[in-house]
This record gives sequence, structure tokens and C-alpha cells, in this order.
Amino acid sequence: MTPVDLSQFADEEYCHLTTRGRITGKPHEIEIWFVVHNGALYLMSGGMDKSDWVKNLLKDPNVAIRIAGQTFNATAALLEDKTIEREVRMKMTIKYNEWEGNDPSEWARTALAVGFEIKEN
Repeated sequence: MTPVDLSQFADEEYCHLTTRGRITGKPHEIEIWFVVHNGALYLMSGGMDKSDWVKNLLKDPNVAIRIAGQTFNATAALLEDKTIEREVRMKMTIKYNEWEGNDPSEWARTALAVGFEIKEN
């Protein structure tokens, strides 16, 4: 098995996340901002744990992520490491220019950070 080098996708604007609907069981795809940090992929939910995609992955953390036409299977987990969370927030703030004056925007400060472990092919 070969590890996936996500750094090649770091400059892409969006990824597409497909979760399994917690009620219907059907695939649910969204387009969303992301960052690559220390070889892993991270998303942030402004709706916190109220967003459908977060509710879905809390029920079933097995997801698919498509970036630049390539699809990867992954496992999602809420971010618990506060140092990594701070670093991810800052990368997201810089990548998407989420500033309020000199400070990160409210979204960048408060959104729920979610990490994804890409399963090797």
C-alpha cells in the first residue's frame, strides 16, 4: 500500500466530501473548503455539529473525498489535539482570507474542525 501525498492538492480551492446519510443511508455530497496540514486533510464546519455532513460522519465516519478529480476513501474524526486545531484554523484563515481586520474571522475562530485519515490504496 502506498501512502497518499496530499500536498499535491493543497492549492485546490475545494474538495467534495461524500458522507452516508444518517437517516436515508444514501450518499450525500458537499463542496467544501479544506486544508492539508502535516500530511492530513482537514475541514471546518461553521454549523458545528448541527451541519448535516457532521451529523452524518458522526454516525458513520467512513467517507469519500474527491479533490481535483481523484477520489479517496477516508475516516473522519473530530479534532481533539488543540495544537493541531490552532494550526489548522490559522492555515484555513490564511488560505481563504478569513480575516476581520487583523484577526481571524468568527468562522475561523469558532467552526468545528474535523480531520480525515486517508485510507491507503
